[in-house]
Amino acid sequence: MNIQEITNHLELQPHPEGGYYKETYRSDESCINGTRSICTVIYFLLTSENCSKFHRIQSDEIWYFHAGSPLIVHTLNSKGYNQHFVGNNLLAGETPQLLVPKNTIFGSTVKDDNSYSLVSCSVSPGFEFNDFELFKKEELISLYPEQEKIITQLT
Repeated sequence: MNIQEITNHLELQPHPEGGYYKETYRSDESCINGTRSICTVIYFLLTSENCSKFHRIQSDEIWYFHAGSPLIVHTLNSKGYNQHFVGNNLLAGETPQLLVPKNTIFGSTVKDDNSYSLVSCSVSPGFEFNDFELFKKEELISLYPEQEKIITQLT
């Protein structure tokens, strides 16, 4: 299948951070004084022509690789900058799933040109857009000046 066929088949919509998504699960059970679903899950498709911009959420997020090219998840935190490769080639250092801890600044790119990455993301406690924080270039460069190149790419 090509990107358009996947997008149509899974009924994906543009995501504010970049790429395309569809929520596939939202728990009926709640937590945090009944204000949050325990868990939410989405499909997320990213193409090599775009990126998932640096953002932060206040919940743990687990990424699961499904198809296409490996996904590079870029993280910024108190330990600095790191790259995580989400894919199926274990011998090349890729992992089929990745935990991004809550309050981590992160974004992602597709490893290969002219390709896509299809993943799922589960968030617990469940994702809410009011917790979604998208960063501006200047803000991140002031915090991580040595990472200007990747910050410029993902903002």
